[in-house]
Amino acid sequence: MNNSGTFIKLRPLNLLRQLSNCSDSTCLQALSNSVSWSIYLEQGKITYATHSVEPFDRLERHLRRLSYQIPLLTSEVRVQVRLMFEPDSHSQLIEHDSNSRSHPLEYQAISWLVSQQHIHSTQAAVLIQELVKEVIESFLLLKEGIYELTEPLDIIPKTCRLDVEQILEYCQVRLQNWQTLVPQISSQYQRPYLLINSKFDEKDLPNLQPDLTNWMKGFSLCHLAAILNQDEIQLARSLYPYILKGAIILHEPDPPYDKLPKIFEERSLRRATPTLLSKLSPELVDTKEKLSTIVNPYPDIFEGNIASVQRLPHISAPSKENFQEPTILNNINSASQRVTAATVTTQKVHKIVSVDDSPTILKEISYFLENENFSVVTINDPVKAVLSIIRHKPDLILLDLNMLGIDGYELCRIIRNNSIFKKTPIIFVTGSKGIVDKVKAKLVGASGYLTKPFTRTELLKIVFMHLT
Repeated sequence: MNNSGTFIKLRPLNLLRQLSNCSDSTCLQALSNSVSWSIYLEQGKITYATHSVEPFDRLERHLRRLSYQIPLLTSEVRVQVRLMFEPDSHSQLIEHDSNSRSHPLEYQAISWLVSQQHIHSTQAAVLIQELVKEVIESFLLLKEGIYELTEPLDIIPKTCRLDVEQILEYCQVRLQNWQTLVPQISSQYQRPYLLINSKFDEKDLPNLQPDLTNWMKGFSLCHLAAILNQDEIQLARSLYPYILKGAIILHEPDPPYDKLPKIFEERSLRRATPTLLSKLSPELVDTKEKLSTIVNPYPDIFEGNIASVQRLPHISAPSKENFQEPTILNNINSASQRVTAATVTTQKVHKIVSVDDSPTILKEISYFLENENFSVVTINDPVKAVLSIIRHKPDLILLDLNMLGIDGYELCRIIRNNSIFKKTPIIFVTGSKGIVDKVKAKLVGASGYLTKPFTRTELLKIVFMHLT
C-alpha cells in the first residue's frame, strides 16, 4: 500500500477509523507544522504511534511512571536506554523518521528493555498503550497536513495490538476535558509559574502540595505530572483556580513543543468538512458522530491474551459526566497569561555545578538554570574543580569534555572516586557532535551528555531526567 497526498481540514479521527477496516499492515505518516506523526497498524489494530517532538523525552516520562511499580526500572537503566538509542543530533532523528519502513528508535528501546528483562512483555504493552494514547491525542487536533501510507518492514515482534475505536474514544474524552480549561490552558506543554507576591484570597483555593510548588519553575504541565506521578488533566485542574486568580501564570511551550497543535480552539473536536486528495476510500466523507461516554476508564483495548494484563495504578481522564466545568471569572487579566519574565518560588531546591573553561558557556548555563530557580555554581578552572565540587556537594554536575589542563574524562573519573559522588549525575558537555565516546564515557562513570550549542529546553530535559 503506497498512497500520498494532502488533506485540508480533514478529521484525523475518520482517517484512523477507515484504516481500522483495512487488513493490511501499514504506517500512516502525517506532516504538519514541521512535526511528523507515524502510526503503525496491523490488521486494523494500532501496534505503535509516535511523533517527532522529543520522542525519548516522551518515553522517559512514561518509563518514570512505570518505575513506581517496577523496581528494576531504575534511573540508571533509563539513562542507559537514552545513551544507547537516542540519536546524537536532531538531524539523525529526522533522517531515521524519514524512513517509515523501520520501527522508531524508542520502540527499539522498549524491545531492548524486554529482551534484557528490565520489564516483561505485558508491562511493555501497558507502556506502549500510554505512549500511543498521548500521540493519538495530539494527532486528533490536526486540521491540515500532508500524509503518506507505506508498508513498514516487519522487523521487530509486535508487543500488542490496540483497538482503534477505544483508543479514539479515550482520546476524545480527554480532549473534551481539556476544552473545559481553555482559554486559560491551551496546551499541556505550557509552563506554570507561581508568583511570589501575589495578592489573592487563599481561603477559596485548594492547597498546593509542596512538591508541586518546588518544581513549578520551568517544567511543563506534562513534565510536572510525570514528576508527581499524576495525570496531566488532574494536575491542570488543581492549578486552574490559581490561574484564574492570577497567582499562577503560564508561559507558552518551549521549542520544539510549540510546534504541536494546541487545544484552545473548540472546533478542534467539531465537525469539519474534509477535502481529501488521495486514493483512499470515498467513505472518508465526514459524518456527525456521537461520542459515547467511557464508563470504565481502563477499557480492555488490547487484543488477544494481552487484554488480561494487570493495569498499573494511574489517574485516568475524568468522564464527561463527572467533570465539572470551572467557572470563568471576569476579573482575570488575560495579559498575565502571556508573560516572559519568570517569577517563581523563592526556595532553591537543587544545586548544580557547571565546570567549563568558557565564560560564555558558563554564563549561558547560569542564565538558563538560575531563571528556573536552581542554584548554580560555575567553575572556569578545571584544575581547581574537584575541591570546589567537594565543598559545594552539588546535586548534579555539568562537565565540559575538552578543557585545558585536564579533560572531562579524567575529571569525571576523579570525581567518581570520591564516595560522596558515587550516585551524583555527571553530564558531559561536548562542543562537537559525535565526539563523545559512549563506551569511554560509561567507563569513567558519566551519566549522560549535552551537545553544544544547546537550547534551554535541552538543558532542562537533562535536569528533568536526572534530578526528578
